[in-house]
Amino acid sequence: MKRLAVCAALLAAVVAITAASLGSAAGKQSSSITISNEQGSTWTCGFNPFNATVVPFSFGPVYEPLTFSDPLESGKTTNWLATGYKWGKNNKTLSFTIRSGVKWTDGKPFSAADVLFTFDMIKAHPALDLNGVWSVLRSVSQSGNRITFAFKTSAVPYFYNIADKTPIVAKHIWSSVKDPVTYKDSSPVGTGPYTMASCSPQVTKYQKNPNYWQKGLPTIDTVYYPAYTSNDPANQDLASGKAQWGSQFIPNIQAFYLSKSKDNHIWFPPVSNVSIFINLTDPILKNVAVRRAMAYAIDRHRVSQIGEYGYEPPSNQTGIVTPTFSDWLNKSLAKQVTYNPAKAISILKKAGYKMSGGVFHTPQGKALSFTMINIGGYSDWVASAQIVEQQLKAVGIQVTPENLSSTTYDNDTYTGKYQLSYNGNEPPGPAPYYELREILYSKNSAPIGQIAPSNWERYSNPAVDKLIDAYGATTNSAKQHSIIDKLAAAMVNDVPVIPITEGVDWYQYNTKSFGGWVTPQNPYARPAAYENPDWGVVLLHLKPKG
Repeated sequence: MKRLAVCAALLAAVVAITAASLGSAAGKQSSSITISNEQGSTWTCGFNPFNATVVPFSFGPVYEPLTFSDPLESGKTTNWLATGYKWGKNNKTLSFTIRSGVKWTDGKPFSAADVLFTFDMIKAHPALDLNGVWSVLRSVSQSGNRITFAFKTSAVPYFYNIADKTPIVAKHIWSSVKDPVTYKDSSPVGTGPYTMASCSPQVTKYQKNPNYWQKGLPTIDTVYYPAYTSNDPANQDLASGKAQWGSQFIPNIQAFYLSKSKDNHIWFPPVSNVSIFINLTDPILKNVAVRRAMAYAIDRHRVSQIGEYGYEPPSNQTGIVTPTFSDWLNKSLAKQVTYNPAKAISILKKAGYKMSGGVFHTPQGKALSFTMINIGGYSDWVASAQIVEQQLKAVGIQVTPENLSSTTYDNDTYTGKYQLSYNGNEPPGPAPYYELREILYSKNSAPIGQIAPSNWERYSNPAVDKLIDAYGATTNSAKQHSIIDKLAAAMVNDVPVIPITEGVDWYQYNTKSFGGWVTPQNPYARPAAYENPDWGVVLLHLKPKG
């Protein structure tokens, strides 16, 4: 996520570009849509779908997966670049039949060889393995139009990571790339419904792929994606109708947005957690007593109500999002760590920390004083971080928020160059397992200084790793629920991160000119424009009215 300053004249230029797109071409009315998803910086114009900082801008409309799974509909799966799949050998192999008749946007044919190449490339360059698929894969092989994945053990849940969360790239392009990890991919060639037509630091333009394999789609010709660097101008464009699809926080949304037009609508489904990630290599923070005290010191309900205007519900320490995954929640575990400042102080005193000048100190005299990085352009996160700062100060822990551009923030978070990080980027799946795996699985992490795909706090617990592996070996619902209980217990006992609010998909949409939007009655994809590959699926559903 990214955010730097943009002047009013620049935004006016973006609006002018968008308005111009509504004119006719060769006598035929063209259609365009503008996305307002404030990212915190100008665009770098890189589209490498294996670069965690830019993957949201290419995976979905440009690059596509083998299947599409919808977490909001319990993982309902739709065939995509594959026409079918089958498990075998006690769920230790997974075979896909690869779709024929698909072309890359440069006109070259897509084939199973591209799929094989993609996964082999990820294996050869572990930094590309954003979902840790090679931690469970033994091999990938091709036979004609079939690709078979062989697993080290039964691995049913990894279907989602392999089939839905891995973009497929062109062998004839990427085989000549010297370093795919640092490759910018400024002119991406994909199979998706859109091509990247142009990009500047201020706006990216996507154009309809006229030879897309899903005949008759997409129906919208042009997508504009301006680079908003703070919430205010992005929200203004949504409220005025200059942008039709929003994915950001809007304070007082009833008065500011909904009241402006009967065509303005919202839906905020809870999907994952916004948490404080704790650098577990820090000499003070690696003491669980400090982390546990912090967890008791934070009033999540107050953060929800003030920082997030009540739009995001308060989290619980298990990390299981409700109501989305209520049937997985062990309520007794969820109640073990609740707001209790006196308990926080008691924990620190019992662990040998001494209060001096209003701040607890270690026996060696070092203050419990930490910095917490944040994205400065996210006004809700900034407000929430300030509340956390005040609440921790009340129990003798000093926290100084650092509001960064998201470029710096992303790099510092991924490489572990932070003490605390206020962060909500964990991708969910069709069960709590997926977010907990992202947080807790040691194979998703990396040494400090190297990019970690997830597990940015650098948590490592062999017993927890075994639980995560065991979940992948069973389709038995009772066993899966038992494992989730134990993972939730690790969240409560070890406090590797502190969930604060249940992150929602921020989603505003205007129905004046377009139909086909995601709704609570038709949740065919995650609705936020920053979700991949879901936003490409949403674009395929949208249709101009009239």
